[in-house]
Amino acid sequence: MHERLYSQDAIAASLSTLSVDAQKRAAKDAAKKAAKATAAEERAAEKLAASKILIKRVERNKRKYVTAVSGLEAFGLDLKKVSKDFGKRFATGSSVTKVAGGTGEEIVVQGDLSDEIWDMLVEGEGYGVPEDNVECVEDKKKKSAG
Repeated sequence: MHERLYSQDAIAASLSTLSVDAQKRAAKDAAKKAAKATAAEERAAEKLAASKILIKRVERNKRKYVTAVSGLEAFGLDLKKVSKDFGKRFATGSSVTKVAGGTGEEIVVQGDLSDEIWDMLVEGEGYGVPEDNVECVEDKKKKSAG
């Protein structure tokens, strides 16, 4: 009995079938991982296509405006860098602030620059945001902090 179970031939036969099973399992796992990766890429592409950049013109005082830009994080843009670019390009103050609802951050630019910011995001400067994903909105009165 011992000879039959533990002989060289029996061990070699057992190991060969084990390696085939392991190979099958490895191939199955690799296929599953590849399917997961493609599904994750598709989800990321859908999320990117569905996300919007909102450019809001907010009235501060009678004829003073600020422009708030939100939603840039979804496109992988660094908010501080983009804010600095806006400030340099338009010669105005520009800062990154937290949104009141706690849903993220937005860039606030002094002045009514919604059209210029739209042009900058869509047409040039290396941002490459699709035109369909940028939306301009006009708010009336900004709520006072006090």
